[in-house]
Amino acid sequence: MKFHAPLAKATLLKRYKRFLVDLQDETQQEFTVHCANTGKMTGCADPGFSAYYSTSDNPKRKYPHSLELTANQNGALICVNTAMANKVAIEAIERDGVSELTGYQTLRSEVKYGTENSRIDILLQDDNKPDCYIEVKSVTLLENDQGYFPDAQTARGQKHLRELIQMRQQGMRAVLLFIVMHNGIHSVKPAAHIDNKYALLIAEALQQGVEIYAYQAEVSTQEVILTHPLPFSAK
Repeated sequence: MKFHAPLAKATLLKRYKRFLVDLQDETQQEFTVHCANTGKMTGCADPGFSAYYSTSDNPKRKYPHSLELTANQNGALICVNTAMANKVAIEAIERDGVSELTGYQTLRSEVKYGTENSRIDILLQDDNKPDCYIEVKSVTLLENDQGYFPDAQTARGQKHLRELIQMRQQGMRAVLLFIVMHNGIHSVKPAAHIDNKYALLIAEALQQGVEIYAYQAEVSTQEVILTHPLPFSAK
């Protein structure tokens, strides 16, 4: 997934009110950008990190700039715009870049499903096989050389796992797809130390036949592209 225009670089000063980040450019000018990330962004938005942002030409936007990437103290690029994960996943599936998810006739996104008023990120359909329901999650939490999801307690994530389990029980194919948006992460585990209920639901989902895959998204200032599978462990 290529960025529409070159990203500008600045220094991150602080994140606050969840969706706002203050940056400082090379001329020492400070300004505020929008951040499309509802998580805690632990280790992704520390003061002093390099930040890369895009600019919208929509005159109605209060904040014309959007935070796209940061670079941590080790120089690892991190895509902090969580909306990119779905776009990257869809692009990869459409080019047969996810070997486990090939061979379907149609791809739809944001389709209503389940009993808890959910929308599936990706729905793959084919006349000759069961529908495939795919939830996509963006992984950016790195602790002690290990990637984790989630980075905060997530009632929404728990709901999505319950919905996937129900789809599997109905004979459909159900997939949880972790997109690793951090160049320093090389394996994924559920963050039981942050949300133990989510970790327990992961174990239940696997027992019920839900498929779980992790894929590396190679992050650069030009594009974010899915490249290869990564190890996933439920424990």
